Amino acid sequence: MGGIKINAAQQLDFLITYLINERDEQIQIPQDYHSKRNLLRSLMNIRPPLEISEEFLKVQDEFLTAETLNKNLTYVEDIDEIKGKIMLWEGDIVTLAVDGIVNAANSKLLGCFIPLHNCIDNIIHSSAGLQLREDCNKIMRLQGHDERVGDAKITSAYNLPSKYVIHTVGPAIAPNSTPCDEDCRALASCYESCLEIASENNLESLAFCSISTGVFNFPMELAAQIAIRTVEDYLDENETSLKHVIFDVFGDESYNVYKRLLFGD
Repeated sequence: MGGIKINAAQQLDFLITYLINERDEQIQIPQDYHSKRNLLRSLMNIRPPLEISEEFLKVQDEFLTAETLNKNLTYVEDIDEIKGKIMLWEGDIVTLAVDGIVNAANSKLLGCFIPLHNCIDNIIHSSAGLQLREDCNKIMRLQGHDERVGDAKITSAYNLPSKYVIHTVGPAIAPNSTPCDEDCRALASCYESCLEIASENNLESLAFCSISTGVFNFPMELAAQIAIRTVEDYLDENETSLKHVIFDVFGDESYNVYKRLLFGD
């Protein structure tokens, strides 16, 4: 923007206009800020990993970082439900100022392309910025195949309050089906892979979402049992840089399940 200081509304207009011009489409821009913000997120969601200007990234980073700093951020020392190295916290994972957060990704590892979708994959990519999709794309191009269920990859977190995002692909369960032993082993592998990659990168704090329990339909109770057992076993059996492993839950149902399993009734 020519080195001129601009406000959030001007930044938003610039980002939207850039992405619309890039698509070479006629898209009606709404007037109110909230609708414009949703349009920006939608345009980011549907954008494939392509080269983008440094000017765009500079404005985007200033805009998203300001949004992050205006949120009610949570730090490790703010969490008071603790069992050894394990912590339980209920809230939005993109407001956790920790070393790493875990993203429940799909096998393409590029984020969710559905505009404004409320899955964690979409929320993390939308808050981090377009560089996150490009980083994942580079990983996938080098890998040459879809990400395997149970594996994990690490990237920078860009405009999130965390330092890193660890992306893992959990098992998908058909609706009204019961996970088989292989599904359970695959889910445990997700947690093990994330813990290992966190340790390899000297992370001291890592926050897990409830992998596979959203659109992938893994039953919450069983998923929580696997998650807790796998993390406890890993921490007991391995030397690790990790000092804090956080189970981040969203909603009373999952919170109550984890609290009961970790701390008793």
